[in-house]
Amino acid sequence: MRTLTQQLTQYAAYHRDRRNIATHFVGIPLIVLALAVLLSRPAWMVAVLPVPLSPAWVLFVVATLYYLTLDVPMGLMMAVFSALCLACGQWVAAQSVFAWLTAGIGLFVIGWVLQFVGHIAYEHRKPAFVDDLVGLLIGPLFVLAEALFGFGWRPALREAIEAQVGPTRINPDRAAAHHGQ
Repeated sequence: MRTLTQQLTQYAAYHRDRRNIATHFVGIPLIVLALAVLLSRPAWMVAVLPVPLSPAWVLFVVATLYYLTLDVPMGLMMAVFSALCLACGQWVAAQSVFAWLTAGIGLFVIGWVLQFVGHIAYEHRKPAFVDDLVGLLIGPLFVLAEALFGFGWRPALREAIEAQVGPTRINPDRAAAHHGQ
């Protein structure tokens, strides 16, 4: 299994333009929330559990366990974010079918539109998950790491990533080359 540094480095290689990363700061949380909403139905009460069991719970528990194997502090932060998404997802799923589907599909579509705008308009590179489906799990972790790096958290991790893929930047040269074709 790849380490946290390896996973974030591979993902970061597809995300060096700051504007693309900015679209991910909105798009990825919207997609994660959409999954919590859409997968919160159906839900079953299981006697030993304090909350209804749903496909959302299964997905988020498995993802959190994976994050914890990569890095305990980041895994715990992702667990908190996941719990908030699950609580929102359960609440929306308890509404009418129309409200549930409208919210879930709407969040999902808006999130993915932002992702693709970032990659097409700014990065000029395909999303990471196209080459490695694990990128779908690493995306939320990457957004968390980028936010934490902004606060000076774990500079050695950031430096290790940037040593391999370079710093984040704005890609005016790539944009000009792309539009000049």
